[in-house]
Amino acid sequence: MSDEGLPDRAPADRAEGDLGWSLGALLRAFHRSVVTVIGDFPQGPRGYQTLATVVHGDQPNQLALATHLGIDRTVMTYLIDDLVEAGLVERRLNPSDRRQRKIVATAHGDSVLRELERRVRGAEDAVLGALDAADRATFRRLLRRAACGVRDVEPSVDPCEVVSEVLGEDSAR
Repeated sequence: MSDEGLPDRAPADRAEGDLGWSLGALLRAFHRSVVTVIGDFPQGPRGYQTLATVVHGDQPNQLALATHLGIDRTVMTYLIDDLVEAGLVERRLNPSDRRQRKIVATAHGDSVLRELERRVRGAEDAVLGALDAADRATFRRLLRRAACGVRDVEPSVDPCEVVSEVLGEDSAR
């Protein structure tokens, strides 16, 4: 027994069944790992996620991109400016609505993203290192399914697409 009158248990036992603690621990480890592997990428993980969405998604304009990622539209303007300055994306007239600009990856942006996705996947595998490859695949699938079920929490953002992008998967469901 501890001094507080609680049974002595290993930290893993105390956290068993505590989804918040588990998700928080994984998210912190994931974030640290991703920051490390993407280095000085413009705007860090948020910039990486934006480039991944531009490459793998089909957002019709900058506002839709900001809404999809849950980023304030003013912040998105500066984020896109940094990606443009780095030669990763460009703003083009939207063929469907010439009043809007569509954010499109450059060839350099596509190339950079492919390399970063490889590194991020390695970081993800390291974070999930306690699981074998089959369990990691199952975990990713179950986590995606759970995330796709939270549409009522934030209806303006499609969680299925966000999770697909985070996991480096195709946008297809």
